[in-house]
Amino acid sequence: MKIGFSTLALFADSFEKWLKTAKDDKFQLIEVLCEGPWTWPRNAMKLHEDSLEIFSSYDVDVFLHAPTIDLNPASLNPGIREETLVQLKETVDMAVKIGAQAITTHPGLIHRFEDRVRNMGMQFAVETLKKASEYAEDRGIIFSIENMPNKYKYFCNSASEHQYFIDECECSATVDMGHANTTVNPESFLNVDGIIYYHLSDNNGKRDQHLALGEGNLDLNLVKGIDNVIIELNSYQNVLKTKKLLLEWLG
Repeated sequence: MKIGFSTLALFADSFEKWLKTAKDDKFQLIEVLCEGPWTWPRNAMKLHEDSLEIFSSYDVDVFLHAPTIDLNPASLNPGIREETLVQLKETVDMAVKIGAQAITTHPGLIHRFEDRVRNMGMQFAVETLKKASEYAEDRGIIFSIENMPNKYKYFCNSASEHQYFIDECECSATVDMGHANTTVNPESFLNVDGIIYYHLSDNNGKRDQHLALGEGNLDLNLVKGIDNVIIELNSYQNVLKTKKLLLEWLG
């Protein structure tokens, strides 16, 4: 199993600090969260282009998590959808620049809880994300959609809906085990076709808490046999704690 961490845990640090940390603590993977002033792709590509060369100096597989704050591929507002697509394409461009393998994004959400609104939003989300997926494929980057917690407002809150998005957008899947754990059948997400990697965190089964492994009720048997795991926590000490427990569990 290849294990890595999300830069969410070291949010304020530099590209070099993240890569050096990965090397020093023997992580094989890293997922760069593209939020914030220097990791936002538009800024990174224009203001920090020289610093991006550091990625070629480290033997670490890199994934990118596209910006999602204030963006929404399912928005009923066409301007928001258009800007979301622009920033997804910019994330793909950044992936090409640094040699990342894939980018992950969220499938979108609605803000008015009616079936007719949700159905419309789903159609918009698929249209937007399919365009982004085609753009990524043309540039040799894997485009991946993440499953979400078990709330009506989110798309991909079930394995069947996650699979629907993957099929319609012709892309890969990122399975968030913490999000899956908030559903009645977490194991079902492991059967989604096209999984490229996993996010790992724990919770109480009711809401997405980003707890260290073992602090919630995630069935650890579910992580046996999976590969390309990104530990997605707010605290780097908890990242190390989770890695240690994971390796012990796997024997």
